[in-house]
Amino acid sequence: MQLSLYADYGCRVLIFLACMDQEQSSVEEISRSFGISQNHLVKVVHGLSKFGFIETTRGRGGGIRLGTPPSEINMGQVVRKMEPHFHLVECFDTEANTCPIIRVCGLKAVLYKAREAFFRQLDEVSLQDIALQPRPIIAALQTQAKKASE
Repeated sequence: MQLSLYADYGCRVLIFLACMDQEQSSVEEISRSFGISQNHLVKVVHGLSKFGFIETTRGRGGGIRLGTPPSEINMGQVVRKMEPHFHLVECFDTEANTCPIIRVCGLKAVLYKAREAFFRQLDEVSLQDIALQPRPIIAALQTQAKKASE
């Protein structure tokens, strides 16, 4: 099972913002800190904003910050919103499925249970649980940003 870069970056943005303790940040700062494309990050930030996880302010003095406290952001909800679908195998998508053994194969049921276990685990975790130690996270990101600027 693998998250898309969109969902992965969405989680990273939220972790970054949680560590900033309600300070505003910018897409440029987050992009530099993680060493990821600013253009891609703009799309991710737009999605996070659309789903209410973050607030964005345009213009001079603008930026982004969490829309709700980290303790109220459930990581299961974040991943569900940020992933376009969770079709682990072709047969999960009834419209695109071409597998001839779908009616007799036991793999789909096993993978379905695995996916549900994955989400149950994420549903038990808040953003606050993940960003428990902001200082080491910020230090690691500052090191990355410094390397990127050299």
